[in-house]
Amino acid sequence: MKKLIFIIVICIFSSKIQAYNLQKSNLNLSYPWGMTWIDSTKLLITEKKTAQIILFDTANNTSKIISHQIPVAAWGQGGLLDIISENDNVWITCSIMKNKLLTTAVYKSTLQNNSLVDSELIFEATPYINNAKHFGSRMTIKNEYLYISVGERGKGMIAQDSSNTVGSIVRIHKDGKIPKDNPYVFNSDWSKEIFQIGVRNPQGMDLDPLTKNIFISNHGPKGGDFIGKVIKGTNYGWKKVGWGGTNYSGTKIGDGNAWEPGLLPPDHIWVPSIGVGGIKFYTGNLFPELKNALLIGSLKFQYLSYLPRKDNGFGEEKLIFKNKIGRVRDIEVNSKGEIFLIADENNTTLYKLIP
Repeated sequence: MKKLIFIIVICIFSSKIQAYNLQKSNLNLSYPWGMTWIDSTKLLITEKKTAQIILFDTANNTSKIISHQIPVAAWGQGGLLDIISENDNVWITCSIMKNKLLTTAVYKSTLQNNSLVDSELIFEATPYINNAKHFGSRMTIKNEYLYISVGERGKGMIAQDSSNTVGSIVRIHKDGKIPKDNPYVFNSDWSKEIFQIGVRNPQGMDLDPLTKNIFISNHGPKGGDFIGKVIKGTNYGWKKVGWGGTNYSGTKIGDGNAWEPGLLPPDHIWVPSIGVGGIKFYTGNLFPELKNALLIGSLKFQYLSYLPRKDNGFGEEKLIFKNKIGRVRDIEVNSKGEIFLIADENNTTLYKLIP
């Protein structure tokens, strides 16, 4: 890691003499989790524990509560999680409960007059499980498909069980129908929604505008966080491998290998874990040094960084700031190239990065 010099709210990293400021909005947020633009200035923001959705206009600093009837079960790491939009359609991931058990679910709604209406459950991960962790829950749209990350709910090797959808990347149509070209749609031993298996707790996902690959950030155990591609029919190997990490007790994962033949290797790995959260490819022009780089949020070490492009992959991670807003949860970029951030904290706000 490069040495940093911190001056009030400015941080300078050594690869370039480039300073950044953070600007606070007047919005009061409690444990926000996801953001999505509905136009060039307006953001929808979810709050995990309160299950509220806030519409915030970044142009005039005004906000409204968006009403909804989605049956969110806000327990532990669960609650109201990711949100994405396309035209008037809004998709939300959340934890829901059945018979005192929890799972990751996706609802599709229509945004109408400051309300989400016609909400429909279009996906629920199976099985429902008796704990409240590792829901995953990021989404990305590519063409007519909706990609969803589903955590393995703390159950380890269940991510290798193809008969369920936990510990996997799921692909469905935007209306919830199962694509006929999903890799295992004609295999009776596999869940038909599965696109990729073997992930632990992927809490970031974005479409690379250059390569058109979808990338995830996967929160590993004690070490082994990674960035990797979503590739049809592949397996990242959890919990046969730990990508260089160990269990929190210090014991080895599987045979102790970071990777094994036949498994998809990640594109970038952190050991020890940084608690990787949201990710976002930067395509704007306001920050030329970030052009086409992948922005990274760290929950554990509370920083924002980026991975620059190098050859066909990524170069050395570079720090933007650390210990300024708390646990960096999600990142969004508007049409002007402005970068907005939320932190997994109580009594927080929406931040804008200023060059």
